Amino acid sequence: MQEVTANPEFDYLNDQPAIDSHSPTIRLHLWLEGGEGVFFGYGRLLLLDKIEQCGSLKKASEAMGMSYRAAWGKIKQTEQVLGFQLIERVGSRRSGYRLTDAGRLVRDKYFEWFRKVESDARTRADEIFPWRSKSFGEA
Repeated sequence: MQEVTANPEFDYLNDQPAIDSHSPTIRLHLWLEGGEGVFFGYGRLLLLDKIEQCGSLKKASEAMGMSYRAAWGKIKQTEQVLGFQLIERVGSRRSGYRLTDAGRLVRDKYFEWFRKVESDARTRADEIFPWRSKSFGEA
């Protein structure tokens, strides 16, 4: 770590208990966009997860505090950009939805990318700052 004690504004960095009392959380906003705007991000990942958990787009949107129309629009926008379906109807109109294999793959690959970027950001933060950071999901 670079020595910063020559600057009196950073004298607190020599106080190990003060440094140890800080444990900032790394927060990242990562999304994929094209000319059409955002087509995938953490919110869509959560929406797909909720659809898979609930088996219903309506229940998933309610659980996330968004309207059915907003959730439907986000899914359809992503499907249009990617050129394939993320979700499919199960049985009759009232039976609900499930993720397609492609929907699962996009969700899983985005999450893999997010975790790797977050891990790298945490490593870099720990190299740069005197305190130990934590990931968003850590308690």
